[in-house]
Amino acid sequence: MSHGDTPSDVFHLGLTRAQLEGATLAIIPGDPARVERIARKLDNPRHLSTQREFTTWLAYIDGKPIVVCSTGIGGPSTSIAVEELAQLGVRTFLRVGTTGAIQPHINVGDVLVTTGAVRLDGASQHFAPLAYPAVADFACTTALVNAAREAGQAVHVGITASSDTFYPGQERYDTYSGRVVQQFAGSMKEWQAMGVMNYEMESATLLTMCATMGLRAGMVAGVLVNRTQQEIPDTTQIKASETTAVDIVIAAARQLV
Repeated sequence: MSHGDTPSDVFHLGLTRAQLEGATLAIIPGDPARVERIARKLDNPRHLSTQREFTTWLAYIDGKPIVVCSTGIGGPSTSIAVEELAQLGVRTFLRVGTTGAIQPHINVGDVLVTTGAVRLDGASQHFAPLAYPAVADFACTTALVNAAREAGQAVHVGITASSDTFYPGQERYDTYSGRVVQQFAGSMKEWQAMGVMNYEMESATLLTMCATMGLRAGMVAGVLVNRTQQEIPDTTQIKASETTAVDIVIAAARQLV
């Protein structure tokens, strides 16, 4: 398989196993623009590939190689990134993202570590039936929680609702149609009553997939907005929340690599 002049061992990422230099841990943001920012906080960062929504850099923590690879938005593209990185030798996946909290006590700027996800996606069902839980790896979760606490960061640990859509699946009415299908009408209130912390779009696929395949996965997110207060994040908060979550994921990676 090849992309232009670049030989590749996998369909989409444009990477060879040799390029990863034996890396077994990947930090996986959704946004390709975050990859370089994360990699440059590590040692000897270098760009490996950019294909579609997948941007990959390699860097080092304590002399050990670490992959930083974007997944794009949502479960389907996340499943491709994780599958192909696993084919190339990666065994531990730490997702770092941003999120909207739905519990009143969670503040903008806090950090959420996901132990399990409500499977409001489709891609996870291609790996396991809905009766199978979308659960994070215990060692990854522990490392993320410890990293947050050591940083003196307010951290909440619990369940995330993971939706394939940004608008109806997260019960947003400030849309072109103003309509949410019956399945999701009133759903946010239900998730709140069940103690669900937040919405995002990748954890159900990531956690189900990795658990069923014997891979390790963890998930940390910085809170951009609390939807019990407002729908639109304050732009000044976005960078700060991202930076906090990234520093925590790097500290956790140092423990797990």
